[in-house]
Amino acid sequence: MLIDCGEKSEYTDVIRYLNREETAVLDYVIGTHPHSDHMGGMSKIIDFFDTEKVIIPTLTKEAIPITTFFNDFLDVVEEKNIPLTQAKVGMKGTLGDAEWRIISPAVCDEDNLNNCSVGIILKHGENNFCFTGDAEAEAENTMAYSGVTENVDVFKAAHHGGATSNTELFLSMIQPEIAVISCGKGNSYGHPNDEVMKRLESYADEIYRTDIDGTVVIESDGKELSVVTKGDSLW
Repeated sequence: MLIDCGEKSEYTDVIRYLNREETAVLDYVIGTHPHSDHMGGMSKIIDFFDTEKVIIPTLTKEAIPITTFFNDFLDVVEEKNIPLTQAKVGMKGTLGDAEWRIISPAVCDEDNLNNCSVGIILKHGENNFCFTGDAEAEAENTMAYSGVTENVDVFKAAHHGGATSNTELFLSMIQPEIAVISCGKGNSYGHPNDEVMKRLESYADEIYRTDIDGTVVIESDGKELSVVTKGDSLW
């Protein structure tokens, strides 16, 4: 399963990494929401790999962005005749001996595509992972109050550790032991936010940041987790 992929400029790195991991087929590709820093290179990756299924949020025609990267994505999905599935809360599936289920979006806020982000919980044996794209407070509150969350071992912090996400309410519901923040070195947004870092530190025993630690690889055997950071390298 590939969840997002970064800007178009990064797609060759993603392909190299997946090749190194001997990835033959992508069973699932999830584009959490149609922003270029999450789906910019997706068309290139789908074109390169055999892909079984693609999942994106439900968008009305008015909300579908008129951007080159998203048009390219839709074109390659159509050309390769790949099923394009609209995410619905409660949708679930298997991935090897792991299981996943979608926890968001219950409602797509088309004025703020961050809150349309597809959120999932992935369970591998005793280990739980949570990915919520760029979901902001409104979407996090919906997840928290609707009872779809649970305690997780690993949380990929929402919206690059931004101030409008990673609320106290949501963190209290998932209580992550490990948090990973994906953010660019010296980014102009100031991610991660200082207050978010304090909130994460009150729950997580370990916090990793791609601007400091580089690539973060977490492996699960169903019981234990191992974390390796790779500096500026992908391997």
